[in-house]
Amino acid sequence: MNEVPHAMTINGARVFTSNVDLVINPATEKQICAYPLASREQLDDAVRAAQKAFISWRDRPLSERQALVAKLADLIQENQESFIRLLSTEQGKGRAAAEWEIGGSIHWLQEVAKQSLPNEVVVDKGDEQIVTRHTPIGVVGAITPWNFPLLLAVWKVAPALVAGNTVVLKPSPFTPLCTLWFGELAQSVLPPGVLNVISGGNELGQWMTEHADIGKISFTGSTATGRKVMASASTNLKRLTLELGGNDPAIVLPDADPKAIAKDLFWASFANSAQFCAACKRLYVHEDIYDAVAAELVAYAKTVKMGDGLADGVELGPIQNKMQYDKLLNLLQDIKANGQKVLLGGEAPGGKGYFIPVTLVDNPPEDSRVVVEEAFGPVLPLLKYRDIEDVISRANNTCYGLAASVWGKDVSRAEAVASRLEAGTVWVNQIHVFSPGLAFGGHKQSGVGVENSLHGLAEYCNVQTVIRKAAASA
Repeated sequence: MNEVPHAMTINGARVFTSNVDLVINPATEKQICAYPLASREQLDDAVRAAQKAFISWRDRPLSERQALVAKLADLIQENQESFIRLLSTEQGKGRAAAEWEIGGSIHWLQEVAKQSLPNEVVVDKGDEQIVTRHTPIGVVGAITPWNFPLLLAVWKVAPALVAGNTVVLKPSPFTPLCTLWFGELAQSVLPPGVLNVISGGNELGQWMTEHADIGKISFTGSTATGRKVMASASTNLKRLTLELGGNDPAIVLPDADPKAIAKDLFWASFANSAQFCAACKRLYVHEDIYDAVAAELVAYAKTVKMGDGLADGVELGPIQNKMQYDKLLNLLQDIKANGQKVLLGGEAPGGKGYFIPVTLVDNPPEDSRVVVEEAFGPVLPLLKYRDIEDVISRANNTCYGLAASVWGKDVSRAEAVASRLEAGTVWVNQIHVFSPGLAFGGHKQSGVGVENSLHGLAEYCNVQTVIRKAAASA
């Protein structure tokens, strides 16, 4: 299949290449189309274009930059249905999940376009003034993953542009299509070179992180890859925002109502087929209600339809790519080989499509792979505890610290537990509440820096202090 419907965008122009790869529909394993693979020279072209555009974009009034970023939201909104279908086709997610992502992309662009970082007047007296302000970094390299390909691109592009930077954006090679199309559409709004979108594999990401003329890398992906990004970005001390993996705990307190929370716990764990950095990946349930919570989860899971995201009524789609699918098959084999009890699922159905069933593992050992590793797929260990001090210790016993949640009727008690969890975001009696105004970032090896909110906007800036004194008179 040689059809290449979506081009790269460099300096405002659509760019194709003779070197292409194929995008696969994960629900059918059929080829969707080809997409271009950027050469090192084309990366250099994109960076040069971004450098040239930076001078005028930086100096453009903030209000104008904000207005243009808001217009990017209009472009997605005008093509919303097509984006939803394309996203379901290349990523695999069901209709409702695709609507959430595309709608979220529109919302983020609209809201980040309203943000700004005021100057801080430190001293203002007599003939002396000291002001600390935020200045743009320059060319930002944005590298995005395959689980939320357009939304997480917007999380980077919107604040980078509002802050006055220009961008070279690389989508995942598994899900490049929505991002490439967004880059093409954006050229009707943005000046040439302000947003360049190039596609390719892991080698392109490495070229970007090493590139001497890129001043910042914003990366979302695995912790293992994040370590490599940090190492290669050290060549010119690039600024970094790394949103990495998580092995997020949820703690269900003994006063929780199993029936009332079962649906929320299910989606906390399995939204987007659990291909979600902030999904619950270890569910700790007090022994007094463990059996009841497990039974309610099994019952609810049986009502949820898995299949091709384009089919009616499908709520959970396939695993997005063969590489991740094989990792999950290996994890299921490990669960079976170690005699761990499975309450639901446990066996891949076979046939076409990268489908892994919702799998609930009954109280496996704390050092088992299903507990220690981030599955990044619909395989969830249910873990029993008796003592609150013990469960807090177990929840924190990980190199990750992205997010966590606590569930219980006594909100004060739940908040007390939440305050002791080592994670960047902790929800109480809810989960996956995100907003352009809420800071999101990981502790420990779940990342460096923050996305969203004014803290996230500041990540795309240098801090400059200007100390001024009136000139001496003769």
